[in-house]
Amino acid sequence: MANSHNRSAEDSLIARYFKPLATDPGAFGLVDDAAILSSSGDDIVVTTDAVVEGVHYLATDPPDTIARKALRVNLSDLAAKGAAPAGFVLTLALRSKEDAWLRPFADALGEDAQTFACPLLGGDTVSTPGPQMISITAFGRVPKGRMVGRTGAKPGDLILVTGTIGDAALGLDVLTGGAAATALTSDPAAREALISRYRIPQPRNVLAQAVRDHATAAMDVSDGLAGDLTKLCAASGVSAVVNVASLPLSPAAAGLVARKAICVETLLAGGDDYEVLCTVPPAHSDALIAAGRAVGLTVTAIGTIVAGHERPRFLDGQGQELALKRLSYSHF
Repeated sequence: MANSHNRSAEDSLIARYFKPLATDPGAFGLVDDAAILSSSGDDIVVTTDAVVEGVHYLATDPPDTIARKALRVNLSDLAAKGAAPAGFVLTLALRSKEDAWLRPFADALGEDAQTFACPLLGGDTVSTPGPQMISITAFGRVPKGRMVGRTGAKPGDLILVTGTIGDAALGLDVLTGGAAATALTSDPAAREALISRYRIPQPRNVLAQAVRDHATAAMDVSDGLAGDLTKLCAASGVSAVVNVASLPLSPAAAGLVARKAICVETLLAGGDDYEVLCTVPPAHSDALIAAGRAVGLTVTAIGTIVAGHERPRFLDGQGQELALKRLSYSHF
């Protein structure tokens, strides 16, 4: 139990940085130790994700980007479930409470909370001697019984993915001096584009309703497309065939592959894409692709769900199967 001195220090920290973010009436201005989230007859979707210094972000990453990543990885989960954001709670484990770090962190978190209509409802602030950690639990709403899970994929469904794949893994590679950093020494624009994709995910919440209307199964790509598709197929009791030549790549990623600076496996198994991966009956695929186009987002068909329980197969342009050494980023 915190002593009264520490308690008042925490109260003043919350009042200064986070009370302005608690715009929902159910948050009670953060003066209570619980909040109310009205359901209005909808189902409430709950998701939680933590970002840890040295694991999900670098100690040198700017605090505003860390705040955005912490919230957006959760918003991405809601988008893949077809849910509209309703609010979030925040647990912040801090080594120190310096204004130079907390002010840009709180300001960016507030901007994103407003942009994505996902207000702060409550949370907890604790001190830690170890790496900093930001844990967010986000709540979303879907009409009753309409959440898109991982279990509905059927043989014949097309596999669709939003945006581009592999950029975030390349951004981390640039920041940590890997092969992509060496290959892009003379291309600062490409370096910055990839770093931005690593630090600031772009959750696809604008497509949530279209995913709900058309997809049989969906999840967000957080640990790597190959591994996440494997998880979706296992949950649905199906397999898949992916045409690797169809993978949507950014110009920077495509250039690195073409120059053989990186292999396509890096893109398939790299984490932090935060794109929506979904399965859609062929008759619905054009509608989902068009819904993406209407909001300026590319949605690409990359393969097909097939019957069976074996691991998804990834075929190159000649129809040869790629032997992937790893499928995804592993936390352990």
